[in-house]
Amino acid sequence: MPQSLSRVLLHVIFSTKDRQPWLSQTLRPAVFAYLAGVAREMGGECFRVGGMNDHAHLALILPRTVTQAQLVEELKTASSRWYKQQSGAARDFSWQRGYGAFSVSPQGLPALCDYIDAQEEHHRTVVFQEEYRKFLRKYNVPYDERYVWD
Repeated sequence: MPQSLSRVLLHVIFSTKDRQPWLSQTLRPAVFAYLAGVAREMGGECFRVGGMNDHAHLALILPRTVTQAQLVEELKTASSRWYKQQSGAARDFSWQRGYGAFSVSPQGLPALCDYIDAQEEHHRTVVFQEEYRKFLRKYNVPYDERYVWD
């Protein structure tokens, strides 16, 4: 086969360090747009970015030429650098070290986008930590609670 073809859909989740509320409602659209731009710049397609003041969800295609770890590292590094340039008060901003990445079927993409769009409503009753644990259980990801949070 002379051509390498791929379409790997991912749901990526990461939070701010210590779940600090850095992503104010006014800043979120710019931060999320920047994250989508980084994904596109790397050769991916970003269908949706959303979240709350302490975390982000992305529905995207993993670029064919990078690993999942490289993609997430660049998303977090570039957006953190950009965020810190927006204000001197943001110099302490950072994302948590880890992340969650889960495969999504093409048929599941619309539901994932709806889920990301409904973050504000969802988080009226569920905190981020419980939401994240739910995804770990849903995708049968073994984890040790001592090492999930930073």
